[in-house]
Amino acid sequence: MMAAGYPIIIRRAELADAEAIHSTFAGPKVIAGTLQLPYPSIEMWRKRLTDLSSSDFLLVATIDGDVVGNLGLHEAGKSPRRRHVGSVGMSVRDDSQGRGVGTALMNAAIELADGWLNYQRLELNVYTDNLAALALYRKFGFVIEGTFRAYAFRDGQYVDSYAMARLHPAFKVPVAQ
Repeated sequence: MMAAGYPIIIRRAELADAEAIHSTFAGPKVIAGTLQLPYPSIEMWRKRLTDLSSSDFLLVATIDGDVVGNLGLHEAGKSPRRRHVGSVGMSVRDDSQGRGVGTALMNAAIELADGWLNYQRLELNVYTDNLAALALYRKFGFVIEGTFRAYAFRDGQYVDSYAMARLHPAFKVPVAQ
């Protein structure tokens, strides 16, 4: 994938990326589209990167060496009955939105989930007013499974969120009798 003439490179996040990830979450669009709070500290991101378990994947997207987005792919829970489920969260730096970064991150996440982690189901939450994210997730086969009313408090008001999921294309869902 290319953006502004440069390829979008996806790789695993490193401790040295803490400042760039901090910068992403300093953007008002990113804060409005995630559960993060304004004014994150660089130290918080250093700690998160240091404390990632081996089953957690934090990917970053770079353009010409500049980190412009990130995606977390995590086990949905520790229960053996949910080992087949991954949870996704993503953000793209405000000035890089609409340039294919989200598509590149989601491609990498689905390749990892389907081809290496054996996740049969991917889950995410997205605010109902985040139309660009909804379009991106639908493009990758995510469907709305429900609405969480007053899911989060954002900028002085409560906002709703959709629960979305994608089943692996080869996964066969049992049919109720």
